[in-house]
Amino acid sequence: MLRFFFFALLCASISGTATGLAQDFPADAPQHPATQVPAVEAAAPSETVLAAEAAISKSDWKTAETRLNAWLAAHATDARALFDAGYVADAQNRPQAAEALYRRAVAANPASMEAHLSLGLLLARENNVAEARTELEATTQLEGGALAPALKARAWRALARIDRPTQKNGDTTAATNDLLEALKISPETPNDTLLAAELAEQADQFDVAETAYRRVLAKDAHSAQANAGLAHLLIRKKQFAEAETFLRAALEKTPDDPTLTAQLALVLAAEDKAEALPLLQKLHTAHPETAAVTRMLAEVLAEAGDIAGSDQLYAKLLAATPTDADLLVAHGQNLVRLGRFAEAVAAFDKATQHDARNADAWSGLAFAAARVQQPAVTLRALGERAKLAPESASTYFLWATAYDALHKKPEAIAAYRHFIDAAAGKFPDQLWQAKQRLQLLEK
Repeated sequence: MLRFFFFALLCASISGTATGLAQDFPADAPQHPATQVPAVEAAAPSETVLAAEAAISKSDWKTAETRLNAWLAAHATDARALFDAGYVADAQNRPQAAEALYRRAVAANPASMEAHLSLGLLLARENNVAEARTELEATTQLEGGALAPALKARAWRALARIDRPTQKNGDTTAATNDLLEALKISPETPNDTLLAAELAEQADQFDVAETAYRRVLAKDAHSAQANAGLAHLLIRKKQFAEAETFLRAALEKTPDDPTLTAQLALVLAAEDKAEALPLLQKLHTAHPETAAVTRMLAEVLAEAGDIAGSDQLYAKLLAATPTDADLLVAHGQNLVRLGRFAEAVAAFDKATQHDARNADAWSGLAFAAARVQQPAVTLRALGERAKLAPESASTYFLWATAYDALHKKPEAIAAYRHFIDAAAGKFPDQLWQAKQRLQLLEK
């Protein structure tokens, strides 16, 4: 049965989703003082600053920057001008310059909600979570003018995205509470509903999550995030037939959506439907450099019996990430199927070196070593595996034959008996062998 390798990564990779927090915090500052008076303003702005803000309102960054630079050369602590200059740098995707200017604006006027919020959002985009949190929390504690509720709501929403469990040290409860704070002071948006659905799913509240996704889709049937989210939820619940029906309907509306296509391929593979393979091959052709797609195709090819084709893909993946234990295990399993047992031993052994808690790697090493008459290696691998996973009929048989090969008679007898009990009438060839060896060993 297909193992679901890093499905979230697969969908993110093929849809071009940015890594880290950047996708959650677009580089647009809150409503600018060119159209609204800032929450806190120590003095009336100069004509030069007002002219710069007029240029900002027209996205005339060059004019705005020229005026602001001239003004700041003589008024280096003007908080409003510093914020404006940071805004201009931010809008032109110059994060380092924007950060420095926002920090100067905060230092010049610690009560500026706009500066704290813009700095917090920028730091979040740069994955500087600790400092981003400090600035965003400061925004929620400040008081100001007409813009204050909107600015606070945006800060709470940003905190919710930082706190959600997809991030390091995330906390579903904290993220949910952040979102609720935002909703106390501003109306719910479709993005709020989607985040609520994501948080509910992470808390295993599947019914709540499904209701939220369907609420979004009732208003916007083409919502890519809601379609992908609901499909992902159905897959997690292993409702593959329903997921297939839903995904086919969604793809009729957006036939070239790579995330939905990947999800359908996953569902079809889970259902052991032959259609999964050509769909994945098509996806791989469209995204040949996407490792997650290549990985999924390699696994489906192996399931379909094209071991050589599968292993060519694994070899390509290992060339890029030679220490990936799961890839090494998959490669080793293919080598076993191809009868290349000595190479399989090397692959499994390398996997255990990079991930000593990978039970599949130890299982593979035990089996491959047995096939090349290395019983001591088999026993060592079985011993390590036993720390991670329960014994099975197969492992008992490997224990027995390895002990037998090393002439450890009592241990071999005990292991053969364990195998016979665990086999429960299955594995007829091995049962015959075990019973024959027991008769000889017990004489």
